[in-house]
Amino acid sequence: MNINFDFAFFLFAGTVITGLIWLLDSLALAPRRKNNNPHEYSGESLHGSRSSRDEPIVVEYSKSFFPVLLIVFLLRGFLVEPFRIPSGSMIPSLYIGDFILVNKFAYGMRMPVLNKVLFEVDKPERGDIAVFKYPRDPSVDYIKRVVGVPGDHIAYYNKVLYVNGNKIEKKRIGEYSGPGETHTAKEYVENLSGVEHNILMIPSKPGLDAEYIVPEGHYFMMGDNRDNSNDSRYWGVVPEKYLVGKAFMIWMHLNNGEITDGIGFGRIGQTIE
Repeated sequence: MNINFDFAFFLFAGTVITGLIWLLDSLALAPRRKNNNPHEYSGESLHGSRSSRDEPIVVEYSKSFFPVLLIVFLLRGFLVEPFRIPSGSMIPSLYIGDFILVNKFAYGMRMPVLNKVLFEVDKPERGDIAVFKYPRDPSVDYIKRVVGVPGDHIAYYNKVLYVNGNKIEKKRIGEYSGPGETHTAKEYVENLSGVEHNILMIPSKPGLDAEYIVPEGHYFMMGDNRDNSNDSRYWGVVPEKYLVGKAFMIWMHLNNGEITDGIGFGRIGQTIE
């Protein structure tokens, strides 16, 4: 998932600017206006009614928008952030056009914009679906499933996943018939450390065989659409500092990612496993 501009930065900037304008007006400009127009601030203007131009328009807007921006900034920065799924790397768990909510408190409270951990709450576990900053370009957000935690030995051979020498079992369901997949894909149920979830594999597509040791403070991520996912098999592990949060719910779905194709009401409110 790719965000084209740094929304967090602009939200922060808007909050600071409107707050400073309100503060400057309260401390300096409002008292000056009151001294220059004592009749207006006593409740009566020279014409017998209260003036409607006590404050500059920029101050009025700042007072209106600052509380809203501050609340959104705090909620988005510390608790919950919405994201949209633009690609099929997490099919069949997440579809193109899913709008998801991410718990930013799950892996520790972080400073908004800087993403610096203030204090830890919990660590990612195998099976979590996590949002993180793409290590090769931290301005881009990715979503994948946590497959390896610090110290794990991950191996992937002939499209079979091994964690610390243990083969991760998967049971075939049949042909995949859902949206977003143009190739002939087989669907399986995989049990990853007790977390059961569905994955896709395309028999005609070659897999990438390799072994990895997950360093301390890093995580190994893979997409559920195993043969159509750009993940840790290709670009390596994710540093803990790049974690954004844990995905937990689908709050909206647009079919094919477009409002013109209608709303997928059946996916709204689904929990993310």
